[in-house]
Amino acid sequence: MWRMTAENSDTVLLLDAASLWFRAFHGVPESMTSPDGRPVNAVRGFTDMVASLITRTGATRLAVCLDLDWRPTFRVDLVPSYKAHRVLEVSDSGPDAEEAPDALGPQVTLILEILEAAGIATAGAEGLEADDVLGTLAATERTDPVVVVSGDRDLLQVVSDDPVPVRVLYAGRGLAKAELFGPAEVAERYGVPTDRPGPGYAELALLRGDSSDGLPGVKGIGEKTASSLMTRFGSLEAILAAADSGDKEMAAGVRAKIMASRDYIEAALPVVRVVTDADIMFSRSDAIPREPVDLPRLTAIAEDLGAQNSIGRLIKAMAR
Repeated sequence: MWRMTAENSDTVLLLDAASLWFRAFHGVPESMTSPDGRPVNAVRGFTDMVASLITRTGATRLAVCLDLDWRPTFRVDLVPSYKAHRVLEVSDSGPDAEEAPDALGPQVTLILEILEAAGIATAGAEGLEADDVLGTLAATERTDPVVVVSGDRDLLQVVSDDPVPVRVLYAGRGLAKAELFGPAEVAERYGVPTDRPGPGYAELALLRGDSSDGLPGVKGIGEKTASSLMTRFGSLEAILAAADSGDKEMAAGVRAKIMASRDYIEAALPVVRVVTDADIMFSRSDAIPREPVDLPRLTAIAEDLGAQNSIGRLIKAMAR
């Protein structure tokens, strides 16, 4: 059971928006519709998630973090396969678009309208992904404990104990089965060094690869071998140094695989690491208001979508 303790009541809650509304869309039946027949499964599922998270973390600050560029140019330039399999074909003159269910797009617009009427902040950074927004906000917080909520394991790299506790609520199997990770849990689960579990996880992911992001990894090295290398040598830099020097602590076959993928490894490191110094733009203060900033508008949306229960739960959670 994940629940923040009472002494952490001033939690900063950072949500990976797209990760959560995709899970809401696929986790709630599409047969859930508004009075006029529009699908509202993602709207209701996402709104319920936000209400539940505010209540269970005791958050007083909240930012819903957005992808202003889901496939940043600098990452694609370094690793062209990055998220390439997710690209929806569009005109040659247009930007890449991410493939998504037709019924989800209109619901994203509605979700953003609900957040605006409620007075809940959104945050983004030009040319960057939500991961980079989350990474920057987590790395620069100096006052309150942080909980990052995502279904993307890449965010495990932001866990920290200093200067404030940063935890990741991993919701890859849905919010009901979410797991709360701190530095100790990441180190134990993935076999990365206990003195640098966040950066260690990012380096592990680089070695192992990530098919969901189009990262090939080092051919022939899976998670078990990557973990063993991280445990033995402590960092990607030390692994490369051992491979270069012919260190006898590294098996010859593993060394050959590392050397064969040297160009990929060097290119992929800034792709895998989240940005921690992004220029963040907020829609409003991240302080959660006690009551909606535009209650008439929020009430009208609730009635229009038949989402009175979900929006009612959100209003109740905000009042805390």
